[in-house]
Amino acid sequence: MKKFIPLLILLVLGFSFQSFSQDEIPAYIKEKITYPVLGFHPYVGVMPVEEPALPYNPELDYKVVLDLYGGIKDSTAIHPSILEVARTYNLGIANGVPKEKLHLAAVVHGGLVNAILSDIEYEKKFSIKNPNLLAIEELEKVGVQFYVCGQSMAFLQIGKEKLTPLVHPAISAKYSFVTLGQMGYVYLNVSE
Repeated sequence: MKKFIPLLILLVLGFSFQSFSQDEIPAYIKEKITYPVLGFHPYVGVMPVEEPALPYNPELDYKVVLDLYGGIKDSTAIHPSILEVARTYNLGIANGVPKEKLHLAAVVHGGLVNAILSDIEYEKKFSIKNPNLLAIEELEKVGVQFYVCGQSMAFLQIGKEKLTPLVHPAISAKYSFVTLGQMGYVYLNVSE
């Protein structure tokens, strides 16, 4: 149970951040928030914690698979679930985890497949370039692997050619979680 408390705290913080405007940070947060590696959006930052419980353990590899699903409510903004992937990375680095011991995978499924469309396809659907691609590119640069549910692609009639090439089609979200779980990744739901 104790190992799930930090994950619960992360989820609560994620949902409480979503209650603010996506680009507006309250002054009390702005004064303290830090961006250890990724800083492409105000809400990918983390708050410092003095003498935290469960600090970095050099014996562990930190492997996390993040569950990304839901719909697009604001086509002009980076989806909150993708921002949470970046926050999760920054939280690991802020906790002292070396980048070579921090392994994140994100599995996109359901209606959120629309968030990983290429600029051309996103613009056809939403009349704007895809704001999520910048975040996915930055996350890919630090080693985050993105996978997409092939079942969702089929049900939504979205072919691989319509997606950003930074996301890799898998047979399904379910078996992505099973496979990554067998490889030692811990499941983390950061979606709505």
